[in-house]
Amino acid sequence: MTADHSAVSTAARHIREAKTGALGTLLPGGQPCVTLVSIAATQAGEPLFLLSTLALHTRNIAADPRISLLLKGSEAAEGDDPLTASRLTLIGSIARMESAEAREQYLSAHPEAADYANFSDFAFYAMTIERGHLVAGFGRIVDIDGGELRALFR
Repeated sequence: MTADHSAVSTAARHIREAKTGALGTLLPGGQPCVTLVSIAATQAGEPLFLLSTLALHTRNIAADPRISLLLKGSEAAEGDDPLTASRLTLIGSIARMESAEAREQYLSAHPEAADYANFSDFAFYAMTIERGHLVAGFGRIVDIDGGELRALFR
């Protein structure tokens, strides 16, 4: 099923603009675990992370790369009900990404990470998006195929 262009554009905006997100990984026993992470986006629209091997979420993805990522829209004013802001849940997998471009894109979005980006226990990872679930207001809930999102970044 194809999502309407407006929904796909809103989802892509969330990916481009997000600086943080809630990363869902799976513990060894299969229980879900959610942590707060900093993110950036690659030119191809893949969420990009700088993760330490010391972090629980990194140990989880080493065993099972399936993840979800929740991004919150920035349009809700401070003090408003946070559930009035649009939000996007991305579902997919994650893999280490070793490229100068990934490093540059991430550090451009998060210059404060430059000091620890060189530590031996840190590495860059990118998410492959299989699908998205956008909640963009009351009664506006749209499932989006990952291919539709990727096409918007081409």
